[in-house]
Amino acid sequence: MQIIPPDTCQRYTGRLINIDHSFLPSFVGANPYFKAYEPGVKLVGATSHYVTEDLDEDPIIEQDVIRVGRNPNKEDLVRFGKDAEKAVLVKALRNHLEDRVVIQSNKTVVFDQR
Repeated sequence: MQIIPPDTCQRYTGRLINIDHSFLPSFVGANPYFKAYEPGVKLVGATSHYVTEDLDEDPIIEQDVIRVGRNPNKEDLVRFGKDAEKAVLVKALRNHLEDRVVIQSNKTVVFDQR
C-alpha cells in the first residue's frame, strides 16, 4: 500500500484506479481480514475507485459484497475478500475502458452496458 504523490494524482486524474477492502474505517492497517474475523463479520466486500490526492474521498466506480456464511474461518474471509476485490476491479476497468464512467464533482455516473 502506497500513497501516490499529489502531482501524479493531478496529472492522471480519472485514469488511476484503486481497490479497497470493505472494512474501512473499522479495520484499518495490516491484516484487515484477520481483524474482521474477531467480531465475526458475515459480509466482506470491495470498492474500486479513481485515485485522488484526498485519501478516502475518491469517486467510486464499483462496489460489491459477498456473504461469507455463519462460521467462516480467517482464511475464508481472505479468500472471499480477494474474490470481491478482483470482481470490482474487473468491472471498474471494463467500465472505464469502454468510456461508461463520467466523473461529476466527487461522484461518478456509470452508464449500463448495452
